[in-house]
Amino acid sequence: MRVVQLGDGTPELSVVGGVHGDEPCGVRAIERLEADDPDVERPVKLIVANELALDYGVRYVDADLNRAFGDDTPDDAHERRVAEALAEEVEGTTALSIHSTQSHADPFAVSDGRQDHVREYVPQLSVAALVDTEDFGQGRLFAANADIIEVEAGLQGTETAAENAYTLAREFLTAAGALPGDTVSRELPTFAMGDPIPKPEAEEYEVFVENFTEVEAGETFAAADGDPVVAEEDFWPVLVSPYGYEDQFGYEGEPAPNIGQSPSDGANSTSVNSRSSAQ
Repeated sequence: MRVVQLGDGTPELSVVGGVHGDEPCGVRAIERLEADDPDVERPVKLIVANELALDYGVRYVDADLNRAFGDDTPDDAHERRVAEALAEEVEGTTALSIHSTQSHADPFAVSDGRQDHVREYVPQLSVAALVDTEDFGQGRLFAANADIIEVEAGLQGTETAAENAYTLAREFLTAAGALPGDTVSRELPTFAMGDPIPKPEAEEYEVFVENFTEVEAGETFAAADGDPVVAEEDFWPVLVSPYGYEDQFGYEGEPAPNIGQSPSDGANSTSVNSRSSAQ
């Protein structure tokens, strides 16, 4: 694990990349922030988490780091040791954990509930939606004594995801008062993550629907070896893709109360300085 601090004092903010070794966009964002060496108004930790998995170009070495914080992970697993170190580094901070996905090109946020830090910061990020995993119960986010927000910056392995990651990191630090500037607070659609959508056994898969867009009962939303896969009931796709998971397409989502404010509700309508700085 590599940790760099911007500014003096005890950091109350952290930016984490490289939780999964096949998702380098967050690491790219951290390297750019480190190279910028900005004069921060609040100290910040920049953390590259799973360096060994990054070197190998794999999601993880022994266990998924997001799920390696409990006793179910063997003590000798590489990610168990990384998890313990990561939990210590982010303790007491508000942490932005940057990932990428195979499911949706536009950035979106993931949280474990809609706590105060989620309501404060996520609407100020340039994300399409918030996915709330509070009732999901399978360790979507890493577990630590910290206020954690996860963002999926774009499609895995793309330059666009790397650019988005840098922009999201600067927006987060601006919203938190570490970087100077203004942000836009927007009303964001929110979805509660539900049940997995199983895949029939096949060699080739297709998906015909967009994430966060309602699928109606009876609609063909995917295909397995050319055979249609039809929705049995209405649902909103979340993290749905042809090949993102081995045995499922993604998850069924349900709309939840939006977070943030629309401009008509009195939200800040100034431009996002962090976005212009990221160009």
